[in-house]
Parts: sequence; C-alpha cells; structure tokens
Amino acid sequence: MKPNYHIRNYSKNDFKSVLTLFQLNTPKYFAKEEENDLIYYLTNELEEYFVIEYQNSIVGCGGINFKGHSGEAYISWDMIHPRHHGVGLGSKLLQYRLNKLKALSSINTVVVRTSQHTYLFYQKNGFVLREIVKDYWAPEFDLYKMELKLF
Repeated sequence: MKPNYHIRNYSKNDFKSVLTLFQLNTPKYFAKEEENDLIYYLTNELEEYFVIEYQNSIVGCGGINFKGHSGEAYISWDMIHPRHHGVGLGSKLLQYRLNKLKALSSINTVVVRTSQHTYLFYQKNGFVLREIVKDYWAPEFDLYKMELKLF
C-alpha cells in the first residue's frame, strides 16, 4: 500500500463518509435497497470495522463480524471509492482483516456474502464459492456465499 494510504478503526464520525462510499458504488456494486441494511449494520451490528484514509478522506471501508463460537468470521460491507478501484486497496484491506483473523486461534473459516458483481475479487483471493441465491439482495443482485479456510 502506498505510504499515504492509512487503515484505521472506524469511528461514529465516519458514518456519513461510509454512506457516501456506498452511494458512489450504487447501483454498480450495491442495490439502492441495501442502504438501510448498511445503516442498520453500522448502528447495531458493528463489531470490527475499518476505513482507509487518503489525504484526510475516507476512500475505503470493510468489517469483520463473528458468529458466536462457531470458528467462523464474516467479512462485511467492503467498498472502495470508485476513483480508487484497481489500485490494490481492496486487496490490502482484505489482507489486513485476514491477518487479524489469522492471529485468532478460534477462527478457522472466513465467510463473505457478496454478489455476482464482486465474487471474482474474493475468488482471486482464495475464497471458494459455496452457494448462489438469485435476487437475494435485490433484483439482479444475487447472493454469492464464499468461504476461505485459514487452517
């Protein structure tokens, strides 16, 4: 990652910037209908969430959620500002979170629930497709459930 990009923990002050990132990635990667789900996530389901800053602006974000004591963790709500697509930020943010999860002996499987629009990114990073559910997120936004075994 270039030295001027910085990954840090999300704070409540980042809420508006994260919503803006979502809107900039809609409708190409997210359905408009998902915005309320993101708002609910950020206010009620957030466990670990991170942002990428570049020149004092948030240009990416993504989280981790845990599924009880199942040994599974979920990668959640990943997005990168469209002007910063294709420069490796998504991979850096994913690797940052995977490194955190590898440090936890209780986690052996990482799950991502994404769509047909981004599943190839996760496949390129070692995730294996386990399930497809048509129109799950919204019309034309299918669920692609993928897993990565850590051990």
